[in-house]
Amino acid sequence: MSEFLKGGISRRTMLKAGVATAGLLAMPAVLRAQEKSLKVGVYGGYFKKSFDNHIFPEFTKSTGIAVESIAEPTGEAWLVQLEQAARAGQAPADVSMMSQVATLKGQATELWTPIDISKIKHGGDLLDRFVNKYPDGRIAGIGAVAWFITLVTNTNVFKEAPTSWEALWDPANKDKLGLLALVSNSFLLEVTAKTFMGGTNALDTEEGLLKAFAKLAEVKPNVRLWYRDEAQFEQALKSGEIPMGQYYHDVTGLAAADGQPVRSTFPKEGGIQDSGNWVISRASKKAEEAHVFIDYMSQPSIQGLMSRKVGTAPTLKKDVLDLKPEEFAAVSSDIEPIIPRYDLYTTKSDWLNEKWTELIVG
Repeated sequence: MSEFLKGGISRRTMLKAGVATAGLLAMPAVLRAQEKSLKVGVYGGYFKKSFDNHIFPEFTKSTGIAVESIAEPTGEAWLVQLEQAARAGQAPADVSMMSQVATLKGQATELWTPIDISKIKHGGDLLDRFVNKYPDGRIAGIGAVAWFITLVTNTNVFKEAPTSWEALWDPANKDKLGLLALVSNSFLLEVTAKTFMGGTNALDTEEGLLKAFAKLAEVKPNVRLWYRDEAQFEQALKSGEIPMGQYYHDVTGLAAADGQPVRSTFPKEGGIQDSGNWVISRASKKAEEAHVFIDYMSQPSIQGLMSRKVGTAPTLKKDVLDLKPEEFAAVSSDIEPIIPRYDLYTTKSDWLNEKWTELIVG
């Protein structure tokens, strides 16, 4: 399956730190490839390498459009660079893969050229959650890749797989958990709301958020490690030192396939699905080529290729995909997912971080 995952660096790490240099892919012997080109920003390292090796060359062969792949820098620094460049009429990349929160922040300054869905052949096959819209309905971004955070356990310690996120709160699991350390990447408020409060709509008000914080605080005696370093928790999970927690479904599955005593479980409330969008810089002069690119990347066969080669979950409806059941299960699930409340991380970021530190990890 995912070669970049086998390299030991996950796409989440790449989302935080793109470090590879940009390089122009070798163009095939097609005259049009010399006439048309597109700069595409993607998460760096092994993630970029997987796209360079498996995805972009196929796009060039199919369309004659050469791709110059750009490794995006750390966190939201790429958003800042794109914004500053757009003011000067420049586009460091024509198309970029952006986090959901960065996509929303870019909307505030009209940074994204609206996408014409009529030019995306399989636009109607996209799951609704992967069509990111401006408040007036224009399409700002289309889902590029997705991945899941699930409930993971060491099989030597937990002979039976847990069935619900409620296991995180079980007193029997005192001092056994590893959980992500940031409010904006753990999505534990959403897990709490879905598990105990009827759904993430309970987070619409400050009162609801405070109730979720209070309930989540009850998990603290069970937490052995609030982790930022994925590798640290993964090693502790494999050894059984920290035998339960939240982690990435694809990476856990690869570890299990390598014989490690670990399992990934989609709880009945759903796994947490995070994702990134394709967006077009308003400063780009390549809107036509950008639409061809997004159309190509949204094809069922290419979504399947990315699942097999890059380890990402598809953004299209399952019934149009060519993935075998075991291939789909390796990257996704039929259980309705928990979708993060990205809106909260743009409108209430400072308040959430303050309460998180005060009530959860402080």
